[in-house]
Amino acid sequence: MAHVTGAYPPTRGRRVREVAFRTLSAVALLFVIGPSIWLIADVVVRAVPHWRWDVLTTVPLGTGGGLENAVLGTLVIMVGVLVIAGTVGVLSGIHFAELARPRRSGRAGGAALRTATEVLSGFPSIVLGYVGYVALCVGLHWGFSLLPALIVLSLMVTPYIAKSTESALRQVPTSYREGADALGMSTGYALRKVVIKSALPGIVTGLLIALAIAVGETAPLLYTAGITNTLPSASLIHQPIAYLTYYVWTDYNQPIKSTQYLSFDAALILVVLVLALLVVSRVLVNRTQRHAEGRR
Repeated sequence: MAHVTGAYPPTRGRRVREVAFRTLSAVALLFVIGPSIWLIADVVVRAVPHWRWDVLTTVPLGTGGGLENAVLGTLVIMVGVLVIAGTVGVLSGIHFAELARPRRSGRAGGAALRTATEVLSGFPSIVLGYVGYVALCVGLHWGFSLLPALIVLSLMVTPYIAKSTESALRQVPTSYREGADALGMSTGYALRKVVIKSALPGIVTGLLIALAIAVGETAPLLYTAGITNTLPSASLIHQPIAYLTYYVWTDYNQPIKSTQYLSFDAALILVVLVLALLVVSRVLVNRTQRHAEGRR
């Protein structure tokens, strides 16, 4: 009996189905990236012709000025959310993936925690902002300030970080953990040096999504951060803080052209910030993966 070494030649029907599948995939990809490209292009077209570099070094003055206070305020908010939500979210994801497994802590406990996380992620941002205003700004007498804004934004994005961290850790092959156990590594050491390092791309992606969500929010910040024309201070409470989305939201519909230009500039700066986050995250992931491959 002759040994068959080659694959069967594709039939006409298979070729048609393959072409149709590729076409539908391309159309679906276009639906995903098309609106993003359109929005970015629209922001660039509106902002670049009237761009002024002194927007980055001056504060708003009446119907003119710049956005220095909002740029610095947005960066401060991003760092605060990264510290608070990043810490809580990553640790929560590690707990879900490594410590709350059915064989260790029981199925009910892990299910209850995941349900609570999913419920929290389903709350509208404006509801969280209002609750933060009532509980923190009014109830604790903190007023419009940085700390209530960080707490509300962190509550909003922590579920995304926890879920992405859990998914990334669960995608690490079981053989990695078994190999670490065979080498005599402790659970904590193996988790830090083997499991988390292998899952780092997914964890960084979750952090990036969380920061992108936080930097683009307006409603929670209106209730908690307030607004001010001054630069950020070291005070966490009793001092409002500026942010870019406020000027995008309020200045766009103003009848004065110079004010509308500030809205376009704020939108352009937000786009650049998100793209910078993407580039930095990819550089960090590539460096980590290169070192990991070199060690293997």
